[in-house]
Amino acid sequence: MPKRGGKHAEMGREMRAECKRAKVEAACSPSVMSFESPDSLFGTLISPIKQEVFFREYWEQKPLLVQRNDPLLAAYYQSLFQLSDLKELCSQGLYYGRDINICRCVNGKKKVLNKEGKVNYMQLKKDFDQKKATIQFHQPQRFKEELWKIQEKLECYFGSLVGSNVYITPRGSQGLPPHYDDVEPGDLLYFPRGTIHQADTPLGVSYSTHVTISTYQNNSWGDFLLDTIPGLVFDTAKEVVELRTSIPRQLLMQVDIADSTKNLSSLLRRLADRLENTRELRSSDMKKDFIMNRLPPCLGCDSAPLTPGGKLPKIDSKIRLQFRDHAVITVEPDHENSDDIRREMVYVYHSLKNRRESHMMGTDEDTASEEGTAQQIHGLRFPLSYLDALKQIWSSSTVHVKELNLISDAEKENLALSLWTECLIEVI
Repeated sequence: MPKRGGKHAEMGREMRAECKRAKVEAACSPSVMSFESPDSLFGTLISPIKQEVFFREYWEQKPLLVQRNDPLLAAYYQSLFQLSDLKELCSQGLYYGRDINICRCVNGKKKVLNKEGKVNYMQLKKDFDQKKATIQFHQPQRFKEELWKIQEKLECYFGSLVGSNVYITPRGSQGLPPHYDDVEPGDLLYFPRGTIHQADTPLGVSYSTHVTISTYQNNSWGDFLLDTIPGLVFDTAKEVVELRTSIPRQLLMQVDIADSTKNLSSLLRRLADRLENTRELRSSDMKKDFIMNRLPPCLGCDSAPLTPGGKLPKIDSKIRLQFRDHAVITVEPDHENSDDIRREMVYVYHSLKNRRESHMMGTDEDTASEEGTAQQIHGLRFPLSYLDALKQIWSSSTVHVKELNLISDAEKENLALSLWTECLIEVI
């Protein structure tokens, strides 16, 4: 799977379609974000546009500008990140390129004005004031708790990584080409993939700040097929003899394989037939990539690591799953068995111990070793016979340990205790 980087690429081909402006009365606007659930958070972000309308009419189709004349909402948006925040953050050790880019739009092209090494705030402010350079700050959710709260909920809502960048542009300047909309504090812009955009700060305003939040990178049907088809082929080949038949002699040496495409098409139809009749389609790499790199839960913005609490689960205990949106179940070959014939195991991966500080910052080996930001995947490993019991826990609001679909009481208690130790379940 491709690794996620902190610096999102500038978007696709130029598009001149005007945003449809949804003008909203102040009385309809929420005053604050609702963090009760991922669904409620997304609802307040796009309010008063209904979620079903957004996904039916705008999602991956056309831009949307939601204008809201709510001073409380505007003040909340402005508090997410300000130029003054950079002074404190620079003292913590920010680096050009990794954390901050200094750039200007010159003759329609982006010109990067970065220095080397650590960012000095006085030099940064000088470039901002005198060179009229835009400050691009990568992944501010690593430092700003309110953005952590927002993006963690959005990752739960979309089931995909959510990154962000902050752009601070001085008056009479722009940092990135080539299209802009006149957006006011409290407004929200949605762009489908491929929409080119920019921010321009007009004269009369000291500077402008906007936050871009993006998701669904490398999360298309094509990406999903690349992840799941190998497992489907592997499983189908156990039963379909044709998939285990040798390819034609010297096929790999031929330039034109037209004669073999008929056989290949037939095999692909067999795979499609099997897919229609199966309830299981394994996605392990995409699941692991998402879980390993996403934000940990934001629990009152307390960054202390989670520890098990409450009563130990026993055979008569009633349990329920915690952090459902932060854990996935996969079936994979045993990672710890190097034999040619590898038995399948069930893996439960979770993001409860992930490091917020390295979220969406890629896997640069030099940076990881220097700053200690390398992510690792956390989870548990069980025999394949535990799969049905795990599905019970994941699909039920509550379940009694003694009712888990396992043979012995010892296995039932072992499963519950293992999940409790990882803070994935609680006893109620």
